[in-house]
Amino acid sequence: MKLLAIDCAANLCAVCVYDAVAGKELGRSVLDLGKGHAEHLMAVIDEALKAAGTSYAGLGAIAVSVGPGSFTGLRVGVSAARGLALALKIPAIGVTTLEALAAEAVTTFPGRAALAALDAGREEIHAAFYDEGSVLRYGPAVTTLSEVVAMAVDGSAILAGTAATQVAASAGRTFDIGPTSATADIAVYARLGAAQYADKKRQGEKPKPLYLRGADAKPQAGFILARQKN
Repeated sequence: MKLLAIDCAANLCAVCVYDAVAGKELGRSVLDLGKGHAEHLMAVIDEALKAAGTSYAGLGAIAVSVGPGSFTGLRVGVSAARGLALALKIPAIGVTTLEALAAEAVTTFPGRAALAALDAGREEIHAAFYDEGSVLRYGPAVTTLSEVVAMAVDGSAILAGTAATQVAASAGRTFDIGPTSATADIAVYARLGAAQYADKKRQGEKPKPLYLRGADAKPQAGFILARQKN
């Protein structure tokens, strides 16, 4: 079974094709955009399919990063995954960025607990904690730096994500640290998506963006003028 993985959660517009049976990546295409995922995603998908020597008809499932991450990027990636899955009549699978970051860290430090932490600004951290068996024990949630430091110390965890070095510095001790980016390598999303596809118990509802807090831009209701009656 070939699986297509899509990640638009951060600065990257990343896609890969993954052979779930052989457990290997067949081809990928990655652009470091920052913004503009909507304009480039379909071309990136086509490039990945070409690199893998396959087509849409050869796909059996689609995995997509659902966040936390870029508000617009997540909507682009999830909408594309759900649209393609509907057209191709195949499952769409959501994978959180925190799970992917933790999983990538564990490939370097196997058999360890992992804490994925993203700097969310406003002195907030988006975090998730996974035990030695990669079972989710906390989150994904919005929390504080002090709470994340306490989890990291108590769990002797590997750290991953954009807040990893900040957590280590605040704790005043040395931690093993995995990826410090805002998102994981696209092959990690593919691998986790394939595992979720194989586990019938984990197949749930259609993927949707994981927003741990509301959008920064909100309607300025206080400036709306009252409608005049004739």
